[in-house]
Amino acid sequence: MALMKLSDFSFDLAEERIAQRPVDERDASRLMLLDRKNSSWEDRTFRELPELLHGDELMVMNNTRVIPARLFGKRMGMGSQPPGKHNRTRSEYLTGKIEVLLTRKLDADTWEALVRPGRKVRVGERIIFGGGELEAEVTWRGELGLRRLRFATKGELQSVIEKLGHVPLPPYIRREDDPNDRERYQTVFAKSGQAVAAPTAGLHFSEKVLERLREKGMEMCELTLDIGLGTFQPIHVEEVEKHQIHKEPYTIPEETAERIRQAKRVRRPILAVGTTVARALEDAAQKAIRAGHGAEILQAGSAEAEIYIYPGHEFRVVDQMLTNFHLPKSSLFVMTSAFAGLESLLAAYRHAIQAGYRFYSYGDCMLVR
Repeated sequence: MALMKLSDFSFDLAEERIAQRPVDERDASRLMLLDRKNSSWEDRTFRELPELLHGDELMVMNNTRVIPARLFGKRMGMGSQPPGKHNRTRSEYLTGKIEVLLTRKLDADTWEALVRPGRKVRVGERIIFGGGELEAEVTWRGELGLRRLRFATKGELQSVIEKLGHVPLPPYIRREDDPNDRERYQTVFAKSGQAVAAPTAGLHFSEKVLERLREKGMEMCELTLDIGLGTFQPIHVEEVEKHQIHKEPYTIPEETAERIRQAKRVRRPILAVGTTVARALEDAAQKAIRAGHGAEILQAGSAEAEIYIYPGHEFRVVDQMLTNFHLPKSSLFVMTSAFAGLESLLAAYRHAIQAGYRFYSYGDCMLVR
C-alpha cells in the first residue's frame, strides 16, 4: 500500500480565521455536527449539545489542569561569578533576560524546559525569577534550547510557579497572555495534572451545559492526560506514517475504566471529549491487546500515550469525538481524519472556512459521530 503524503492533509486557511481570543461565553461557540457515515454536516451551536446527544453516550473528559508554565527570569551566571572568558560584569548578566517554558516535570524540583535564547545558557548557570523568590540551576543541556532545570525556593515550588508564571498560550495566538486567560485557557472541570496546553475541546463546556447534560441523564467520567508541547510539533516528513509522534503521560482511574468496560459490553457509544481523550483510550486499548487482553478489557492506571493514529487505524474504544478545528498537516488533523475520513473532513473544513468558523484552541468545535 502506498504511503500517505503530508500534502494530502493540507488546506488553505486565512490567518483571520485563527481565533486570538475566546468568545465572551464558553458555550456560545459554534458546533459543526459531522455525520461520518454519509459525510454530511449541520451548523449548530455548542449550547445545543445536550439536545444533539441521544443520552446513552458515555462521555469521557480530560480533567488535566494547565499550569502557568511560562516564566521570565534573568541570568545570574555560574556560582558567584559569571561564566565565560570575556570578563563580563555581573550587571551584564542581570540584564540578560531569559524565557523559560516548562515542558515536563521529572521529579519534585526538576523540570525539562525550553529556554530562550538557549544558545547562551550553559550547564551550571543559574536563573532567578521574580524578586529572587525562585531560582533554577541548569543541570543538563540538549539541542534547540532544551534544558533541565533544578529549582530552589523558600516556599512550595508549585505555588511559586503559579504566582510567577504566565499562561502558555499556543504559538499561533499572536499576543501576550492577559489575566482573562488564567480562567479561559482552563476547562471548568480541570482538577489534576500538569499540562502545558489545554484540552481545547473541553473549553466550550460551561456549568450550565454540564448541568443540562446531567439532567438528561448523561453519564460522564474523567481521565487525566498531561498535554505537552509535542501537541504543537509539526510533521516534518513527507510520508505521514514515518512521523515520530510525541509521548504524553496519562492516568485512567479504575472507575472510568470500569464504566468504559460496562458501556462496551452493552454497546453504548463512547464519546471522547477531545483528541487527548481519544489518544489515551486508544493507547490503553492497544496496550491491553499487547498484554493478551481484549481491547474492551481496558486497564486502569498510569502510562504514556505512545500511539500514533493516522488513517487506517481501527478505533477500538472511541465511537464519537468532540474536537476543535486543527492545523493543516498536523498530527491532530491526521488523527481526526483517521476517525472522520479524510475526504469528509476536508470537505467539512472547507465549509467551516467559508462559513466563518473560528479555528484552533480558542475557536469553535465539531462533533463527529
